[in-house]
Amino acid sequence: MTRSLPNSVKRSHGLVSESIRSSLELELRELVNTRDRVQDLSRELRQASQQMMRRIHAGETPAVQANQIAQTRRRLVEEAERAGMLADEVVEVALQESVEAALLWALVSGSTFPSPRSLRVGPVAYLLGLSDLVGEMRRLAVTSLSRGQPKVAESYLGKMDEVLSVLMHFDAPRAVMALKHKQDSARNLIERTRGEVAMALYLETLVREGTNSGGKV
Repeated sequence: MTRSLPNSVKRSHGLVSESIRSSLELELRELVNTRDRVQDLSRELRQASQQMMRRIHAGETPAVQANQIAQTRRRLVEEAERAGMLADEVVEVALQESVEAALLWALVSGSTFPSPRSLRVGPVAYLLGLSDLVGEMRRLAVTSLSRGQPKVAESYLGKMDEVLSVLMHFDAPRAVMALKHKQDSARNLIERTRGEVAMALYLETLVREGTNSGGKV
């Protein structure tokens, strides 16, 4: 048998005024809408950053796209701050990807690396983006090797070493930033590249010596 609730409970809706209920409803709807915008902007930023890096490796100069990405990143940070979502994984991954693209563009265009402040990102997104840049630098080095330019590849290798030396200055609990795995991956990529560059330089020396002596390699 179902017992009836006390009159005070039945009339509990009177404890929360209509204005409070309406205000909560509006704020909740806005929070949901903001969250949806944050997710959409995160997806847009990540896809645009990946496309920009592909264009850079194809030898293009996507300066206009770089500006568009910067604007999207600014909007994402503003919306994420408003919704309290800056620490959400989907936001961090998008910001990290955009940092990687911005650093790659600075590298190939001969510019100084932008700071976290200028990119409007925190230390986590910046350091993870910087660590992923090592993989993009390896691609540049391998492309140079395939074009018979071992000296250019060697120069990229030197920059990879420089980035790793910066990364190794930092340590943080995994709960804050999963940097250790990326440091190890960067080190492995650098060692693979070092071996490939060394072999290419050795072969180039043999060819040059063979040419100078009039012999065959």
